[in-house]
Amino acid sequence: MTERLKSIVSQIAPSTSGLATITTKNPDDIVITLAVRTPLTKGHKGGLKDTPLDGILVKTLKQVVARSNLDPALVEDICCGNVSDSKAAYYVRAAMLGAGFPNTTAGSSVNRFCSSGLKAVQDIANQISVGSIEIGIGMGVESMTAGGDKLERPFVDEITSVQEGNDCMQPMGQTSENVGNDFNISRERQDRFAAESYRRAEVAQKAGWFDDEIVPITTTIKDPKTGEEKTVTLTKDEGIRPGTTFEALQKIRPAFLPHGDKSHAGNSSQVTDGCAAVLLMKRSTAQKLGQPILAKYVGATVAGLAPRIMGIGPSVAIPKLLTKFNITLDDVDIIEINEAFASMAVYCQETLKIDPAKMNVRGGAIALGHPLGCTGSRQIVTGLSECRRQKKKVLLTSMCIGTGMGMAGLFVNEQNV
Repeated sequence: MTERLKSIVSQIAPSTSGLATITTKNPDDIVITLAVRTPLTKGHKGGLKDTPLDGILVKTLKQVVARSNLDPALVEDICCGNVSDSKAAYYVRAAMLGAGFPNTTAGSSVNRFCSSGLKAVQDIANQISVGSIEIGIGMGVESMTAGGDKLERPFVDEITSVQEGNDCMQPMGQTSENVGNDFNISRERQDRFAAESYRRAEVAQKAGWFDDEIVPITTTIKDPKTGEEKTVTLTKDEGIRPGTTFEALQKIRPAFLPHGDKSHAGNSSQVTDGCAAVLLMKRSTAQKLGQPILAKYVGATVAGLAPRIMGIGPSVAIPKLLTKFNITLDDVDIIEINEAFASMAVYCQETLKIDPAKMNVRGGAIALGHPLGCTGSRQIVTGLSECRRQKKKVLLTSMCIGTGMGMAGLFVNEQNV
């Protein structure tokens, strides 16, 4: 009743403060009641290298069922972001059934490149908002061990004859070098950023900050030399390289010659396998079912830019999102920006004038890895965990998108604040 009265009052006398608006609690708010992820493992040689996409999905969804204390039959739809596998929709549907969801639960996959996980969460939130469903799961998954998203042929002439259409064929490493060259982001600045990403991730892992967001995954791994199989339980991210220094990164050879000499394996995101899942419903539904409310989903938006500098997408998506909700970066407590490449992260941080103490506090994709379709949802899970640790409220996440776009999402933490 109290929340209903607050809602009515806010509608009669709306505040001019966007922050006050997004932090107000209403029964129709879309809220997150569970946010978990697998450990992120090294592609081709890590703990999930022998677990196919459907295996990663079913193991993650089983953890969602076990940890949510929710009847799986109440979940009406599951949307999963994935980039590399055209059969992802089959796997999502089959995996949910294998995990204990009934055949009345629907499923789908969505691909918006690196932001696919956030796009999936947005799609589920939008369905709940308009009344299409009451409860759903937005998630993201990627087995980069199994394959990538490399184009197999050039576009047709009608596309390649248009410069920006042709630019969509540029490899991601080339676009990173474009950013470094066009905006004078030196290798030194990129390597210093990368070294800090590794340092932060190492500190976070040793302090146990990831423990509340990671669910253990038991799977089988094969020895590449002997073929021997053994059962392992994965509990920690594998990409973190303890002791990584700026000086060590300076010695690594450039990876994307002849396009440029600034980006390399040490200051670019790692090839990674992993999955993250977010359970959503209306606040009134969560209260009725006795579900813990972790956070409020406020909204998300997407913006486009030139494909050849696709990585700076957050620099256009974030201002658009802030304007939409009438807030500024000063109102945001924790910011998760995808470190696809250090060139792009440095550009976005400097251009938007983001306080480094707020951004990627636990490191980012350079240190943790970037399972393409998973990262958009993984950032939500990590960001909310960091909000709880610091007792902070407002979380902003943002990704660059391969063909020249940026996406950003806004959330309000409601636990331990």
